[in-house]
Amino acid sequence: MIRPKIPTMPQPTVPVATPATVVEPTAVTPAKPSTPAPPAPARPTIQLTPGTALALVGGGTAVVLVVGAVLVSMLLAVTVTATSVAVCAVVLRSLLTRR
Repeated sequence: MIRPKIPTMPQPTVPVATPATVVEPTAVTPAKPSTPAPPAPARPTIQLTPGTALALVGGGTAVVLVVGAVLVSMLLAVTVTATSVAVCAVVLRSLLTRR
């Protein structure tokens, strides 16, 4: 019915083998002794003022509260879903088993 068409491999237009090139040796000259690099400048130290420390503590507290609220809401969603599935299972079981 349906026969797959196998593509033909195209022939290369450029010859595969390239002629070898001759590499001539070059003279190696010794390098001059270089002067040592200047030392890297020291990074500036961060100075924490009381206002900056209070801002960092407040920001960290806010992050912890937001992440905690998200995790608790996800746990609550899982709990509500599991409870509703359990209730549905009990109702279906009671409907299917008639005495």
